[in-house]
Amino acid sequence: MLRQEKGLVMGKLAFVLGTVLALGVSVVAAEADIVLADFEGTTYGLWQASGQAFGPGPAPGTLPQQMPVTGYKGRRLANSFYGGDRSIGTLTSPAFKIERKYINFLLGGGKHPGRACINLLIDRKIVRTATGPNNRPGGTERLDWHTWEVSDLAGKEASIQIVDRVTGGWGHISVDQIVQSDTREQVDQSKDMILTKRYVNFPVKNGAPKRRVKLILGDAVVREFEIELADADPDFWVFLDVTAFQGRKATLQVDHLPRFSRALRLIAQDDEIKGSENLYREKYRPQFHFTSRRGWNNDSNGLVFHKGQYHLYYQHNPYGIKWGNMHWGHAVSSDLVHWRELPIAIYPHQFGDSVFSGSAVVDKDNTAGFKTGREDVIVAAYTSTGRGEAIAYSNDGGRTFTDYEGNPVVKHRGRDPKVIWYEPGGHWVMALYHEVDDKRTIAFYTSSDLKKWEYQSLIDGFYECPEIFELAVDADEDNRKWVLYAADGEYMIGSFDGKAFTPDSGKHKFSHGNCFYASQTYNNIPAEDGRRIQIAWGRVKMPQMPFNQMMLFPVELTLRTTDEGVRMFAEPVREIERLHEKRHSLKDVTLQPGRNPLAEIEGELFHIRAALRPAGAERMGLKIRGIAVTYDAKAAQLACGDKTAPLAMRDGALRLEILADRTSIEIFADDGRLYMPMGIIPPDTDRSLAVFCEDGPAEIETLAVWKLRSAWP
Repeated sequence: MLRQEKGLVMGKLAFVLGTVLALGVSVVAAEADIVLADFEGTTYGLWQASGQAFGPGPAPGTLPQQMPVTGYKGRRLANSFYGGDRSIGTLTSPAFKIERKYINFLLGGGKHPGRACINLLIDRKIVRTATGPNNRPGGTERLDWHTWEVSDLAGKEASIQIVDRVTGGWGHISVDQIVQSDTREQVDQSKDMILTKRYVNFPVKNGAPKRRVKLILGDAVVREFEIELADADPDFWVFLDVTAFQGRKATLQVDHLPRFSRALRLIAQDDEIKGSENLYREKYRPQFHFTSRRGWNNDSNGLVFHKGQYHLYYQHNPYGIKWGNMHWGHAVSSDLVHWRELPIAIYPHQFGDSVFSGSAVVDKDNTAGFKTGREDVIVAAYTSTGRGEAIAYSNDGGRTFTDYEGNPVVKHRGRDPKVIWYEPGGHWVMALYHEVDDKRTIAFYTSSDLKKWEYQSLIDGFYECPEIFELAVDADEDNRKWVLYAADGEYMIGSFDGKAFTPDSGKHKFSHGNCFYASQTYNNIPAEDGRRIQIAWGRVKMPQMPFNQMMLFPVELTLRTTDEGVRMFAEPVREIERLHEKRHSLKDVTLQPGRNPLAEIEGELFHIRAALRPAGAERMGLKIRGIAVTYDAKAAQLACGDKTAPLAMRDGALRLEILADRTSIEIFADDGRLYMPMGIIPPDTDRSLAVFCEDGPAEIETLAVWKLRSAWP
């Protein structure tokens, strides 16, 4: 029966074909692709190379000192990394005739238009050009398809030139599989949907080519970003919150997908974040340091206290674990320990105009005139990378923000506005990172209404993310000093008259660890509290996680007199005690080398306070899950990992306070005079705790250990 049906079908096909031919209708087959270069040989053949960048022939994949190169076809490719990023040169094809609608090729490398690029030449003039897709050092070395539409050039004689004229930085280019074709290798794909769920979930594959995604409502692009979109088997899922657009018809467009990509089919709506079943319990999720649910975070932004809540805004890429797509993420806490992540607070003004770092204030007197209800207005000041310094305002307690129509309010060469209220002068102050005359400076502006700003002064020697505040010295309110610092935390102490900062001395080192950067302190802390609370970005890589980086634990800053003068101290905020579990303590115990009175204690998260005295010991300290915090009495030096810091014992005792989480150990010595936050991941199997001494005994004056419970639900 099956054979009979097959024969019948074949007969019908033959009849139809015969009829078509009889009627004189021509059947045109698609023209075959023309391969201009696949770079599979050991030499470039008829291609002409100049300079050193492209070496003696096509590269066998990744070159020495280069990050792994992926995405090319076959075994070889044209790669200008021969000699590293400083070598230059060109690679030029023999002449050919343009015979198809498109020229497709695989392209990778640094984004330097005109300097690291591939050009199509006709009569020695550039008629098409493309550059590498990666705009940051350390970006992926993956090649992706690129297409030139060349139908208007049909029949003309052309050549292709691959160029590397960049002498430093991410300055190379990779090319493979140059093909003339009547079919694009990449196409824009889209699908329509009615937004009925809270989230649109996107699959992510680390290292995949970045695709540009647009969410379009009517004629308006309401969300636009880049994402390493997975075609199958994603590493994790990220989400776009579409609550604000519920019930509306939308078009989701993804640019330059491969012809047969399945990515668009994988993108789907849901009321849950796909893959969130293990949220906050992932292997390397810090348990009492803030991390975002998904994506990348860096600088703390807009730290402000309002109506019983600490607001933490932060630099955030919601769509991947690498830097990019800068938004202001948002979380709130009533105790600085338990954080609740809220929807994104500030989205980019438009694609390519990122929302960089800044600050937030409560405009209690409505000086800007933004208030529309009973709620005090929160005003955020941030860097709009495409416009300058911008402000946005919130009338709903900092949940959502409206961009000020008069932006930018300051235009200069710099970023990261820190805004404070200067009470003696009754005006606002903006401290800004500013580059002028090849100097890195902090510039000061003043304003009465947050909209119109007047330049006042600058001070040099500081790089990005400025911070300025006033503190009492030794808790004496009649003796107050101002503190000025930037991203690395190195600070000056001096005076400030609302317009200019006058230092008392040079810079002082603040952090002695390996992960502290871009900190900020809270505005609007109630007078009855009176603390100056700081949160810094903890630069810690989270391996194989759907999130990356963290915030360091909040610290209280004070100014105290030391034998070197007035210095800034940092201690963890007292709210850490909310996570305390059972307490283990020792007092007035002689510790011998090789003995460990804490051997019975095992755990993952710890809060430790200790006062140790060397009684002949040359070295002493603590080991937390195998990570040693060691004091060398002879050298008067504290060490952890690859970091060391000078530390003279006060009153003959080493005083330590330590917070240990899954990816960090934060060390506070001498009541906070020395601050050493360490991004460090202990061995998975080691849950031990030890106090030790070497080359002699030590005295444990006091030692208290608390295991900590997770701050996450």
